[in-house]
Amino acid sequence: MTFVLIVITAVVAGWSLVAGRLEGWHVRAPLVLVFAGVVTGVFTHSQIAAALNSEIALRVVEVILAVLLFVDATELPGGRLFGRDPGSAARALLVALPLSLVLTVVSGAWLLPGLPLAVLLLIACIIVPTDFAPAEVLVRDRRIPEKVRSVLNVESGYNDGIVSPLFLFAVILAGSKSQARTPMEALATVVPFAVKALVVGALLGALIAWLMNLADRAHWTTDRSRRTLVLIAPLLTYTATVAVDGNGFVAAFVCGIAFRYVRQAPVRRHGAQAPAASDFQLIEDTNSMMTMVMWFFFGNAVVLALGEGIDRPVLLLSAAALTVLRILPIALAFLGSRFSWRERLMVGVLGPRGTTSIVFGLLAFNALPLGSYADTALDAMTLAVLGSVLLHGGGSMAMARLLAPRSSSPATDCAGPPPTTAHARADAGPERA
Repeated sequence: MTFVLIVITAVVAGWSLVAGRLEGWHVRAPLVLVFAGVVTGVFTHSQIAAALNSEIALRVVEVILAVLLFVDATELPGGRLFGRDPGSAARALLVALPLSLVLTVVSGAWLLPGLPLAVLLLIACIIVPTDFAPAEVLVRDRRIPEKVRSVLNVESGYNDGIVSPLFLFAVILAGSKSQARTPMEALATVVPFAVKALVVGALLGALIAWLMNLADRAHWTTDRSRRTLVLIAPLLTYTATVAVDGNGFVAAFVCGIAFRYVRQAPVRRHGAQAPAASDFQLIEDTNSMMTMVMWFFFGNAVVLALGEGIDRPVLLLSAAALTVLRILPIALAFLGSRFSWRERLMVGVLGPRGTTSIVFGLLAFNALPLGSYADTALDAMTLAVLGSVLLHGGGSMAMARLLAPRSSSPATDCAGPPPTTAHARADAGPERA
């Protein structure tokens, strides 16, 4: 582990010294970290599984996921839970997402008949959620209609928070390095976890934001103290929820929603100055750093998965999750909507996988007993993210040109505002433009 830390810190330091030059060549930090992870993995292949399956790795990944979920939840476009077009976002999150999960489980049962239903559900939770890390440029590409970008933006920010309770349920049902439980036993375990998380997350998020509002009006805070408090919020919520046997991930996500809503409330009600964007700068930078670490471990996972050979059914399942098992549910969910068939196809095709899948995949590999189940979960994550990097990263611009309306102007290819807070982790995407 000491050697891994030396490599990570040295590579990040080296990248920081030449980041401006590398970005001019479209070489982003995670691409460098993935390469470092692959090289390191080649020389430490026999130790990768033990490192990824360690208690330290588990705690690091848990904290990273808590911060990711909080950052995602704090982005409320237009001050609304589901953005400026909540109906379309609800179709993607509450209809298409469950359909994709179900179809992925069914397809997995056909392609991998030897795996239990719980493990198939776990794999679906890993490879279905979207994340713009591999193709953040899509959020700014004006050839893509604004309403399509809005749906993709909100979906990417919220689907990991929605899936995380189901992910925990699947982990408990699969056994989690102990005797597997029945569905009712797993449900009896996860429901109290979720209830406690909802209560603790909402209370702490609202309380911290309310206290910040009071302190701001009294001029007791500084720019640095506000940035520090925003970073502490998800860490405090996660640890407090775990201490009362709740789901810290759900709590961090709910905390972010409550925090952003209460923090913005004085702006709407009293016309006060909006919370400064710099309040989120520290947590965004921390989030980016954590994401770099995840991409390094992804490089390790690539070596581990590919070194042991590719299982064709797992490859087919991952490819299907990126394409037909994504496109079909979106098409069904948007029936009767104001989206044209071209726009529905764009929402379905432009659904990259990234940091969320990596984090869930590493958590599953760590939680499951070493063996075929853990290996299959890690392989599915690796193949899905690799496929997404090729399909949505390298091929995202070609797909945008192919699917964009004929009237779109090439001059506006990548115009538009910078990425939103919820996608701060996309700074670490291997194909960021």
